[in-house]
Amino acid sequence: MSLYDSTGIQYFKLNNFTFIEQTTLPIAQVAYREFNPTCKKTALIPTCFRGRINNTWNFSNGALKEYRVIVVALFGNGESSSPSNTPNFPSSLDYRDCVEAQHKLITNHLKISHLDVMVGFSMGGQCTYHWAAMYPKMVSNAVVICSSAKTSLHNYQFLEGPKAALLNSIDYADKSLRSRKQPPIRGLHAFGRAYSAWLTSAEWFEQRLFESQGFKNLQDWGAHIGEKNYEDWDPDNLLVMVGMWQRSDLSLIGGQQVSLVQALGDLKTRILVMPCQTDQYFKWEASEKEVSFLGKAVLAVIPSIWGHLAGSGCNPEDTRWMDDKIAEFLN
Repeated sequence: MSLYDSTGIQYFKLNNFTFIEQTTLPIAQVAYREFNPTCKKTALIPTCFRGRINNTWNFSNGALKEYRVIVVALFGNGESSSPSNTPNFPSSLDYRDCVEAQHKLITNHLKISHLDVMVGFSMGGQCTYHWAAMYPKMVSNAVVICSSAKTSLHNYQFLEGPKAALLNSIDYADKSLRSRKQPPIRGLHAFGRAYSAWLTSAEWFEQRLFESQGFKNLQDWGAHIGEKNYEDWDPDNLLVMVGMWQRSDLSLIGGQQVSLVQALGDLKTRILVMPCQTDQYFKWEASEKEVSFLGKAVLAVIPSIWGHLAGSGCNPEDTRWMDDKIAEFLN
């Protein structure tokens, strides 16, 4: 039985949508949900890697309680157009594809001409950076949580591990098994296990904080986080999103390579950059450098040992800290 929650999700259809990769789909769809729909100020929140609309922390009861909050699914997440639900889906994705589709949703369908704020965690943060570069007059403020303007080489290589675990699993690589439409459980488990130690920090494990999530021991945590949590994910959705994450590069936005320093310096949006001090793949030091190149930016490092998960809403203390910082920034 699927635990997937489709409550409140709506779909906007795009006719003849062409991706950067040059594939044109007769119909592409963007999934979204609105919170606080009667509020006048607007906030857009893209989902993250393995994020779905209803498990995305949206601050709609906190810092954004006076905002009309629109949570939108990235291409590839299984809600918006993805390999799992769209025939002939492109072999690769670019954040520019997501931004163009989201822009059409916001302007053509929802009739919104201006975004007071965008908030993005992880891949959602990378998407937020791309929005600020592609539609600078439309986004007044942005909050980038545990993310980056360009995927680092270290981050890229970390993703090669879980990707290889999935690609080389027998139940993914053997096409005769996949032709029977059996989900590659071994491959999905291998992907999740290879990924799991990167989520938090060494200190988090040594302090046994998996127990605070209700797990008796590390083995129980690993079986749930590294295995069960992946069983309802389509492997090709995971892979196409990993590819988009690995290729993220703000300096390519204009179609012509410029330096990342120049790309960041050209941004006009006010940006609150919130890395976590123990994030293993979006390092806070890299965020500090990004802020030094941004014209109107504030750096607030999340003081947590929850690593990347600090930005996801997993730990109430971290979430309250972020909520306060976002409210302060917007006021």
